[in-house]
Amino acid sequence: QVQLVESGGGLVQAGDSLRLSCAASGRTFSNYNMGWFRQAPGKEREFVAAIGRSGSSTYYANSVKGRFTIARDNAKNMVHLQMNSLKPEDTAVYYCAADRHHIMSVTLTRGEYDYWGQGTQVTVNS
Repeated sequence: QVQLVESGGGLVQAGDSLRLSCAASGRTFSNYNMGWFRQAPGKEREFVAAIGRSGSSTYYANSVKGRFTIARDNAKNMVHLQMNSLKPEDTAVYYCAADRHHIMSVTLTRGEYDYWGQGTQVTVNS
C-alpha cells in the first residue's frame, strides 16, 4: 500500500511560479515510476509529467514542456513539480500518482498507475 499526499497548490497570477510536492509512504519508493496529472472541472484527468525510478528519465506533456520540471528525491520519498510561467489554462486539481508494477522507464497513461493522492488545487488568474 502506498499513500500519496500533495501540497503546494494555491492562487497565483499568470506568469507566476508554484512548486508542488508529493510525499509518499513506504520503503520501496525508489522502485516506483511517478507522475503528475491534472483535472479541470468537467474534463478528464490528463497527463502532465512523468519520472522514472532513478529520476534520470522524464517525460512531459506538450502543453507544459519547457515550463514545468518534474524531479524526485528518493531519500526523502518526495516528488516535485516546479511550474513556471503559469497560464490560466493550467488551472486544475493536480494529482500525484505512483506505478509499482511498471515495465517501461516512465509511465504515461493514467490506467497504469496504482495509487493516487487527493490532489491540490492550482488556480491561475489572468
